Parts: sequence; C-alpha cells; structure tokens
Amino acid sequence: MAFWAYMLRCSDGSYYTGHTDALEQRIGQHQTGAIPGYTHDRRPVTLVWSQDFPSRIEALEAERRIKGWSRAKKEALIAGDWSRLSLLARNRQDQTSPSTGSGRTGWKDSTHTPSVRPEPVEGPAPPKDH
Repeated sequence: MAFWAYMLRCSDGSYYTGHTDALEQRIGQHQTGAIPGYTHDRRPVTLVWSQDFPSRIEALEAERRIKGWSRAKKEALIAGDWSRLSLLARNRQDQTSPSTGSGRTGWKDSTHTPSVRPEPVEGPAPPKDH
C-alpha cells in the first residue's frame, strides 16, 4: 500500500500540505469541502505536488518537514527546481521560519506524533520500571 504526501494550492494562493493513503479520494474530499479545516473556505484547491512513500510514517515525516518550509522552498519543490531547493535548504533562516503556523509544532521527538496512533500489540505487557 502506498502513502502520499501532497501539497495543494488554495484559491487564496496559500499552500496546504497533507498526507493520505488514498490521494485521489482525499483531493476530492478537499475539493467538495467534506474535510473541515484549512482548505474548506479556500476552495477550489489544486494539487501541485505529491510523492508516494512506502509507509505512513515516512509520508507524515515529509508532510511535517514541508510544513516547516518557507514559501520559496515549497515553490522550488513544486517546480522541481532542485538547485534552488538545495540552495534554500542551506539558508538557516529558512529552517527557522515556516511559512505557516502548522509548521511550528514544537514536537521534539519525531517518532511521537498526534496524527499517528500506535497499533495494538498482542502478548504480555512489558514489566514496569520502578
């Protein structure tokens, strides 16, 4: 099963970044307003970039990384301008100035994210540390 990170251009010119396991269905949901939130009042939206990943975690990591990027860096990715993307990646200010508030999550541990729920594990519980 493939998982996708994607970027939409909204009607107001802003960008929305997300991840999903059903890209066409998710874009349709954004387009019809079935998903409340950022894109709902910024329709129509246009898919401007997507990439498939082998796992949900990798797609989520790409989403979170891109959300932290500047507008210029997002536009270089959309254009496939790898030299500009590389140049912008070296810019320290770009790393500390996400273009949206959603890029400023404050999470220190990238393995613990609120969007991904752990799968239940069968078997005995591990011993508790005292």
